[in-house]
Amino acid sequence: MDARFLGIADLTGTPSVAVVVDVMRAFTVAAWAFGQGAEKIVLAASLDEALALKARHPDWVTLKDGPPAPGFDAVNSPGLLRSIDLSGRTVVQKTTAGTVGALAVKDAPLVLCAGFVVAEATARLLRTRKADSVTFVVTGDDGQAEEDLACAQYIARRVIEPGADVAEFGRRAADSRAASDLAAGLRQGSHPDDVALCLEVDRFPFAMVAALEGSLMVLRQEPLEA
Repeated sequence: MDARFLGIADLTGTPSVAVVVDVMRAFTVAAWAFGQGAEKIVLAASLDEALALKARHPDWVTLKDGPPAPGFDAVNSPGLLRSIDLSGRTVVQKTTAGTVGALAVKDAPLVLCAGFVVAEATARLLRTRKADSVTFVVTGDDGQAEEDLACAQYIARRVIEPGADVAEFGRRAADSRAASDLAAGLRQGSHPDDVALCLEVDRFPFAMVAALEGSLMVLRQEPLEA
């Protein structure tokens, strides 16, 4: 498999397969939302779009980075989201990097969103689809986020080596600036368990596939095949 690792700003053209990685915290949160019963996640391009969607669909659950804000029901924290029952709900998510990265490749034939929590399911889906060229979008820190790069490289390794050890990749993510900032409480709208939850490997048995549905980029879970 030919794997490329690019920041959002480095993307050119439309990749055939894109894996958008945001470990801390967008796509860990998305996986937890599905784990809590969400039916689908709409990836919003802006806070205004998220609020407009909420106005049209009052039963949808809106979440964003940072502290709580009027019009938003939750924040981008797996530790906080895990106590919310989302059974059958539609979630609208807007984050600084993860949702931006997914929307940047919205025209790709296959878009996966990933973190460590869905690593094996993501790698297995890439194997099943026989993806021979994959662009991994490293969303954080203008493409320099070590936790996202480590996760992307781990998933790429798992595609060709299913038994690959996560230890080295997990250490890199744990030592990243994002992990340090979260652990130190420097990010608003966080929970003390967020770092540990973001570094948990294969917590969920599904991949997350994003695709355009009308004008909206919608993320849905795809269960891990036996």
